[in-house]
Amino acid sequence: MRHEKRVTRTYHRELFGAIALYTLLLVAAIRFGRPMEEGVLRTLVLVSPMIGFGAAIWAIVRHLARVDEFIRKQLTENVALAAAITAGLTFTYGFLETAGYPKLSMFTVWCVLCATFGIVQVIRKLTGK
Repeated sequence: MRHEKRVTRTYHRELFGAIALYTLLLVAAIRFGRPMEEGVLRTLVLVSPMIGFGAAIWAIVRHLARVDEFIRKQLTENVALAAAITAGLTFTYGFLETAGYPKLSMFTVWCVLCATFGIVQVIRKLTGK
């Protein structure tokens, strides 16, 4: 149990650090990148938040390498369920767009996936599955 708590604390520190970096770069990209003249530099500034995104992926991969097989299996199943639910929701909304609903940004898909993953985690933990 002690190892699990230490691993989780390290993961949270790395992940939240990556999210903080992403947020900082996002604010800077919006503030400074949008008003810049078009060109390579502007493009690089506008995609710079992906550095934080990459750091988050790195933190997740490191976490999966640190945890035992059971936790790794559970996390993988939860991601698979969240991805399947997200696919169903985004396909459904795609059909609704043809019915006149407003078009949503691709950013929405990531937000739905993250929220769905959180919900799946909570439900599976509460139900013991």
